[in-house]
Amino acid sequence: MGSEIVRALKGVSFDVVTGEFLTIMGSSGSGKTTLLNTLGCLDKPTDGTYLLDGVDVRKLGRNDLAKLRNNKIGFVFQAYNLLPRTSALENVELPLLYNPTLSAKERKERAMKCLESVGLGDRLDHTPSQLSGGQQQRVAIARALVNEPVMILADEATGNLDSRSSYSIMALMQELNSQGKTIVFVTHEPDIASFSSRTIMLRDGKVMKDSINDNRKSAKEMLDTLPKSEDY
Repeated sequence: MGSEIVRALKGVSFDVVTGEFLTIMGSSGSGKTTLLNTLGCLDKPTDGTYLLDGVDVRKLGRNDLAKLRNNKIGFVFQAYNLLPRTSALENVELPLLYNPTLSAKERKERAMKCLESVGLGDRLDHTPSQLSGGQQQRVAIARALVNEPVMILADEATGNLDSRSSYSIMALMQELNSQGKTIVFVTHEPDIASFSSRTIMLRDGKVMKDSINDNRKSAKEMLDTLPKSEDY
């Protein structure tokens, strides 16, 4: 910034184990976004090493990096990032268009299966405007799952949702995690972090705390305590 060098991350070191549900927390400016972009292969670290499923990310060129992202990482964003005039099914199919080994029939079947797995088997032809916020986020999660990634990376995925929708999404995340999916979830909300198995706390670009959540809460149980609503 100007003549000043700002190091967004300083000496950050940790492992994410297969099948783990990890949350990353920190205030604004703590380095969460830079760390997220590094984990998602959107940014390369200027120093150090990032191994994703055994692959050294710093050694990859632009095209190989794009392939790695598409095959190994499923992204879920706060703003959903769905194509507005496209059906739920077509939105979920989108990452598969870059896989030349799949036929149109196989793409459709995989997308349908993923939508069914997030409880939207009856909403295949709905566009985002015909879905609630929670349902749109479920479409985004189905899209993240469709390439069978090694890691799901979620960036404030409950940030735009009410409590019921947030807990519903976290219940889904816990269910996916119980099936063996590796999840890294960036949040600033302590109640959302309580649903994960481990939390890393960032401050000023450093890991201040890396702790196992001994009293992990069940999002499904929390959901059951809330007033009933049609919108989830």
